[in-house]
Order: sequence, then C-alpha cells, then structure tokens
Amino acid sequence: MIVTAPCAGWVGPLADVPDPVFADGMMGAGVMIDPVDGIIVAPCDATVIARAASGHSVTLRLANGAELLIHVGIDTVALGGRGFAALVEAGAGVSKGDPLIGCDLDAIARAGCSLRTPIIVINDGFVVAPLETGRMVAAGDPLFTVVSETGVSTVAAADTAARIAEVAVPLAHGLHARPSARLAAIVRGHDADATVLCGPRSANGASVAALMALGASLGDTLRIEARGADAEVLLAAMIAAIESGLGEQPAAIAAPVGEEVSAAVAVAPALLLDGSEVLAGVTGAAGIVIGMVRQLRAAQAALDRPAGSPIDERSALDAARTAAAARLHALEDEASLAQRDILAAHRALLDDPDLAARADGEIAAGASAAQAWRAACRAAAAALATLDNARLRERGEDLLDVERQVLTMLAGGAEAGERYPANTIVVAEALLPTEFLDCAARGAAAICTVGGGATSHVSILAGGMGIPALVAADPRVRLIPDGTAAILDGDRATLHVAPTETARQDLATRIADRRRFHDEAVGRAAEPAATRDGTRILVLANLGDPGGTPGAVKAGAEGCGLLRSEFLFLDRAAPPDEAEQRRQYQAIADALPEGAPLVIRTLDIGGDKPVPFLDMPAEENPALGLRGMRLSLRHPELLRTQLRAILGVTGARGVQTMLPMVIDAEELRAARIIFEEERAAAGLDDAPLGVMVETPAAALLADTLAPHADFFSIGTNDLTQYALAIDRGSVPLARQVDGLHPAVLRLIKSCCFAAARAGRPVSVCGSLGGDPLAVPVLIGLGVARLSVSAGRIAATKAAVRALVLDDCRQFAREACEMASPQAVREAVRTRWPELENWG
Repeated sequence: MIVTAPCAGWVGPLADVPDPVFADGMMGAGVMIDPVDGIIVAPCDATVIARAASGHSVTLRLANGAELLIHVGIDTVALGGRGFAALVEAGAGVSKGDPLIGCDLDAIARAGCSLRTPIIVINDGFVVAPLETGRMVAAGDPLFTVVSETGVSTVAAADTAARIAEVAVPLAHGLHARPSARLAAIVRGHDADATVLCGPRSANGASVAALMALGASLGDTLRIEARGADAEVLLAAMIAAIESGLGEQPAAIAAPVGEEVSAAVAVAPALLLDGSEVLAGVTGAAGIVIGMVRQLRAAQAALDRPAGSPIDERSALDAARTAAAARLHALEDEASLAQRDILAAHRALLDDPDLAARADGEIAAGASAAQAWRAACRAAAAALATLDNARLRERGEDLLDVERQVLTMLAGGAEAGERYPANTIVVAEALLPTEFLDCAARGAAAICTVGGGATSHVSILAGGMGIPALVAADPRVRLIPDGTAAILDGDRATLHVAPTETARQDLATRIADRRRFHDEAVGRAAEPAATRDGTRILVLANLGDPGGTPGAVKAGAEGCGLLRSEFLFLDRAAPPDEAEQRRQYQAIADALPEGAPLVIRTLDIGGDKPVPFLDMPAEENPALGLRGMRLSLRHPELLRTQLRAILGVTGARGVQTMLPMVIDAEELRAARIIFEEERAAAGLDDAPLGVMVETPAAALLADTLAPHADFFSIGTNDLTQYALAIDRGSVPLARQVDGLHPAVLRLIKSCCFAAARAGRPVSVCGSLGGDPLAVPVLIGLGVARLSVSAGRIAATKAAVRALVLDDCRQFAREACEMASPQAVREAVRTRWPELENWG
C-alpha cells in the first residue's frame, strides 16, 4: 500500500525527530514531516483504531493490516488538547484526504513543542520502503510503501496458565504513544504473550496501537495477564517498567478515599487521607468552602454510550439541543448584558442548520448522537482555526462550549439542570464561561479546575459572584471520587481532601470568622473608606456594560473607575454611531451617585479582542501587536466618534476619559491633540484625560507622560504579564502570574512616584486592587483609588479601614526588595492577619 503525506511540509528521516523513542525506531519504521498547514488528513483509505484523548495523535489500520501512527509534534501530549481539534473518533472509516486532526501550529510551537510529526507503522509483519526524504511535499504526495511480510510467527506459549497482576498508571498524561512503545518493546522481547486490560477494554501488549487505544489515564488500574514460557519474567518486567514511569517521571496517584491500595500497586501513597497534606493551585476567587466533591464528567459519559438506531439518535440529539437552548434561556434572566450576548450566540449555534446537517450525516454513518454532535462541532471549530481573522478563530471556543452543553444534556437528560446538593465543590478539567454559569445556577458552592488562571474569564466571573474558585490546580484533583469530603481554601489556594475532624473544625471557625467580618463589611459598604489615620481611599467599580451599574452602586461603589467600552463594539458588523454610544454612557452616568467618577476607557480592541468591521491582519503575537491606542490612532474616525459621545454626556461632572495601552509621550500627545479638538468643539472648558498604565514602558516613563495626562490608572493584569513575560492565560505558568511580584511592584512604585511629583492621582483598576493582601502595598506605594469588581467593593473598603498609612508606606518599601510574590504575601499575612478575613 502507498501511504501519502497527511499534510504539506518538509519530509525527513525519523532520525531527525528530537525524541529517541521515535528516532531510534523503537516504535516502528516510517518518516517524519514538519508540517506547514493545520489540517492532518488521512494518508490513505483506513479505519481509525485509536485517537488520543488530547487529540494530538491518531492510529489507523490500513487495508493490508498495517497499523499507522500519526503523532503530531513531540511532547504535545502535555498540552492536554490545547491547540488540537480531533475530527474523527475511534471506529470511523476514512478515505484518503478526509480530515483527522485540526492543529493550531502557532499555539503548539509557542508552547515549546517540536512540530516534527512521526508517521510510522507500529505493528510487526510489515516492510516500510520510504521514498526520497529531504524534500517539500503537499498533502496527498506519496511518502512510502507498506508491504506485508509472509510467515510472521507469533509466540508459542508453552505455558497457557496466566500470570496476573495489577498496577496503577503513574503517568501524568496516561498511556500515550511513547510509553506504549516502551511497554510493547518489553513484551516483544520475551517468549510470552501479554494482554493488558483497563476497565472493559483489552489490548495485545505487543501492539502499540492497541495499548494507546486503552485510553488509560493517570491513576487507572491496568490488569496484566501474561502467558508463555517467560510469563513470570515478562510480568515482573512490565510491572517494574510501568511503576518506574516507562521513561517518564512517575506522578503521585490518589487512592480512592476509604479503600485500601492493592499490594500489587506499588505506587505513591494514598492521597491526603489525614488532612496533613494539600493539593495546590491558584486562587481564582477567594473564599472557603467545606463540602463534598462532584466531578464534572457528563460529556464523557454521553460519548461512551453505544449508538442506537438512526431514528433514536436523531430524536435524542434534537431533544438535547432543545433542552440546552432552554437552559441557556433560563440563564439569561440573571446574566449581565455581555453574558446575555454570549448566551444568545450559543443559542444560535444550537439552531445552526450546517451543524445539524453535519451531525445528521454522522448519525447516518453509525455514530451516536453524542459522537455525531462532537464531530460536527469539532469539524466546524477546526475550519475556524484556519482563518486569518482572530475573532472568528475565537468562535471555536464557543463551538466547544455548545458541544459540551448538548453532551451534558445527552448524559443527564432532565437531571442535567438539577441543583447540586448544598456545599458542592465542582471539580473539572476546565470550565468555559457558560459552563461556569450553569454550575453557579445549579448551586455550586465552589469551583476547582485543572485549567484556567487567576485572570481567566471563569475566575473573574467567580470573583464577581462570590463563588470561591481554585484554578490551575494539581491534576490529581480529577482522581478524587464523588462524595469525598474536601475543603476548598481560595485564600491559601489549596484543596484539602478527606480532612480530619480537627481540620474541619479549624476551618469551620475560620469560615465563621470570615462570615462575621463579611457581614460587617457589607453592613458598612455604603460608608466611605478611610485608613485608621483618616486617609481617604476611593473605592470604585469596574464595569463592562450598563446592566452592572445598579448592582455596583448597591454594593457600595463610589463611582466607576473603569468602564470597558468594548461591549458596544464587539461582535457586530459596523461600529456604533455617536448617538448610540452617548445613550449607553448616559445611562451609566445617570445610575451612579450624582457627581461620582465615571472613567470611560476608549476602545481597547486588537490583540485578543478584534472586531469584524476593521481589516486587522493576523499577528503571530497579537498581545504585542496592533491594539489599544496604537489601533485607535490608525483609525482616528473611530476615536473621534467615541470622544464626542463621551464629551456629550450631560449632568455628569465626574465623567473622565482614559486611553488604553499608551507606551510613551508621543502616543499620548497625538491622542491629546484629537481630544482637545473634540473638547473645544463640544464647548467644554475642561475635561479630564487620563492614561491606563499597562506596559512597563508607560510605568517607567510616567514622568514624561504626567505633563500630558490628568490621571493614571494602572491595569495590573496586563502590566503583570508584560513585566514577567508570562501570558496570563498560560496554565503551566499560572501560579507565577502574580501582581505582587517585586518586579511589578517596582513598576507601580515608579509610576506613583512620578505622578506624585506632578500632582496626578493614581488608581488601580486591575484585579490586584480587589485582593486584600495587596491593598496595604498599593496604598503604601501611593495609590489613592481602587477600582474593583462589584463583589469585592465591601471587602476592599473593610481592608482599607484596617490599615495605617505610615505602616503601609514602610511595608511597601520593604516589599519592593523582597525575593518573590510569595514572600510578599506571607509578610502581609504576618503583619496584617485580619486581612484574610476579607479574602
């Protein structure tokens, strides 16, 4: 048979692959290709016999029995599916050219993974004859031929009695390609056969493809049955190899709480049975909950169900789509304007005729309702991933969210929307925004996810709704059985599993203290905030649309320190005109206390927030590209229209304009000229114009910006990621993205010092402003205004009232000299232990 290229790229020998398991031929013979496009297609007619759960590899059985592995990149299993969209499921028949995997090559490369892709025959009995390497190929060009050998012998088992043992998988990413190859090589080197079982699935131990198809994950139990003359030796060798990690670093494994670990499973000890250890993560939203774990696995449950008749599967899918749409409609009642827009878009996707038609075709081919819907959504997402428009590529996340919603309904039917028991801690691999909103609506007391970060959408939503959240958590949280007692401590970023009664009582006391402090803080939320020595600190609200204004005022906001005006511009074919913008700004101004500050940030698009009505080129790193003020100055007509709308708000003496992503005085002067022309045209004698400090450049050049700016507002989220060179959405580095890093504090100090010399006020509008442990440092550095989410207003005011300005100033100087953000946080806890009561 002829195997063709599954994508365009540079073909080379396997020896060029930067991994000895592939390069040395341990897995089999073949070639490698360095891809230049993002769709992996079938290299010939075949049957899919395995697909990695993370989507990075697929194994095919050819018509002559050869088993072909296409493994996209090296170490890509560690991405956990990020950058990949699986377009086929195991068992599917494919024709040459059919799409198998969608890949975001840029994202994979940025994650530090090699893109070199082995294409190899992994079972015995075949001869591979590669054609010329060292050349560019297009998808469909011949790569090599595969010829079946004759007379391939198998092990003649002299002893048919099975030798049996069990072992848990100690691999963080499960039994993927490389460990499967090492295990199969051990079996082939002995005069014995081995069968490996994982749950209801079984595999020939000598087959790499079969071992991968087991889908064995961290903590799963493998049952190994060896037969033949070397059965006992083979069994011992397999157990030892698995326990040692099969060439990878073994991970600790949680034993089911309340059950003993089999003596045959010589791996890590049982997890946290005495409450003396904890699983760490990152604080997504502060707070403490003592409750019971509930794993979110509904989607997989739906996918595991076998297919019925096409009529039944179509009926089930239609019912699930209808139920999901009804669920979204119910969520809209309590959602903000921006959230309602997301929910409405998802309802439209549920009714999309193309998705329905694609799913119907999958069902006709024998797929279940769940498998068909997933295939339809993944194929659409993969198509979007190839587009140049970044905003449209982001819609792939919406498709995955809609996929999950329907799979949840297919898994649980009417039960999918039922309320959780009291104090439920929902544990998930990751949560999309609507998934979080659904969990919140069902009464989840706390959230714990392996993915996410402190500034992710889910963390922001959780903080605003007062739901404690632990994100970027130790992956072992997914091994905790449902119903296990646990304590989620958002303040300390930990999850205690099966705590002792003493630990529970200690935490219950902390919770009671927090509740008392919280009630006191809420009771005084309407009062001004001042330090114990009388220094007034203004506490304002961050707003994303008019709908949140009444709630923020009720929560104690003394104005709006950041109105994100993007809500008016995103996801529309044309920009809003001056009248529409003015109406929206006026509605917010009217809802605030008379004369209260209303700081309107001009349009901050570009980067991760493109708009369809502007021709914005694709950029390799949009966060460092054409965004914010840079983009506004290239489209002055947009900027002028928005400035006229802001300056036209009536009866609001506190309206102020703020420019995003300014880096130097040249940019600010150019924007100031436009602003002054529009101010004069509006007949205003004066109007404040400020700068959002989000880059290290702006912080270091604050003294040159001050003559042209009336105020500064520090956006700590972006400032932190730019200062530390860590994408704030990076899951592997989430624990290092901390605004209390001394490097960030020194930048804030530089900005505040320059502002003080020029007599300019400084506020903080990033998430750091709502962190009680950060409040004394920020005040000590010279910040006079804190703009936070509505849910953090009462707590922030309470934290301010616990402080003395001189103490804060002295501590801030010390914090800038500390070695790490952890050292800063621990020092704050030591000096002001009461601040954690408002976490």
